Amino acid sequence: MSQSPFIRVYQRKSKSPWDDHSTVLLLADIAENDNNPRALQFTRYIYLHRDIKGQHLGISISKSLLEEHAEFDTQYLMGLEMTMLLLMYKDDISAFCELFTAEFQQIFGLPPILYFDAAEQFWAEQIIEAEA
Repeated sequence: MSQSPFIRVYQRKSKSPWDDHSTVLLLADIAENDNNPRALQFTRYIYLHRDIKGQHLGISISKSLLEEHAEFDTQYLMGLEMTMLLLMYKDDISAFCELFTAEFQQIFGLPPILYFDAAEQFWAEQIIEAEA
């Protein structure tokens, strides 16, 4: 069985600013490919970085996403910036994660659609509280 691109445990030190152990691929481009309907391209991506215990540390985004969002200074986001970006791409992330429903459910305990519907409300409340 081949390794899934959804979860990646590092074989060497990450370039991220965190002491991360693995990533979960939340978003990538799906290439139009008859031979492999799940062929991924990484021109636009979002990775969730996790420590050795599986705790979330932050996200990294592709340079192309960073260029689309002048409000962010770096590819590595955490806290409110991470929440804002996740909220902006919630529907795209949810649809992408549906390709890996079983793996997603093992990590987050819910199918992607249910998880992100609940997360959307929580994230929106966090942003409203931060702006108050």
